[in-house]
Amino acid sequence: MVTGALAVAQFGPGQPGAPMPPPAPAMAQPAPRAPQAPTPPAAPEPPQPPQPFRDHRPPMEQALRAPAPGRWWHDPPMVQSLALTSDQQKKMDDIFQQHRLKLIDLTATLQREEAIMEPLVDAEQPDEPKILAQIDKVAQARAELEKANARMLLGIRRTLTQDQWKKLHDQEMQGPKPARARQPGQPQPKRF
Repeated sequence: MVTGALAVAQFGPGQPGAPMPPPAPAMAQPAPRAPQAPTPPAAPEPPQPPQPFRDHRPPMEQALRAPAPGRWWHDPPMVQSLALTSDQQKKMDDIFQQHRLKLIDLTATLQREEAIMEPLVDAEQPDEPKILAQIDKVAQARAELEKANARMLLGIRRTLTQDQWKKLHDQEMQGPKPARARQPGQPQPKRF
């Protein structure tokens, strides 16, 4: 079959001297199926009520978290609402940058410790002393990450005035807001 295809490619189909490719093997025809009754369309599932917002973040992070995720101090509505100055924004950027690499490293450490624990727990014969020792390592890694994150958030908190902090805290108490549609030409707020 390959030589026939090469010959056709070399001479072109229908040219004198071109060998004919061998016939393709006959394919077995599937047996005819018995007719089946059409299945009725599935009824659409009723819409589920929205789940209440549950935040599983550490308490310190919950206390200092702004309603908008990411670098919320660059979100135009948040800047306007809190009357943030450019000096405050720059200080928050500096604090964020100072802590960023440490947070990345601590996150990687936590993920590594969790990855080490996974096969220990999934083993057919779990080794309880090893699992308990690894749980301690995971808990320690998580604690270090939370402390570093809390230090960063406290630094950001210190850049706000008392009035700005109260407004930010009040907005957090109102709960998460639905995502706002970005208007054409409006810059995308910076995120982590």
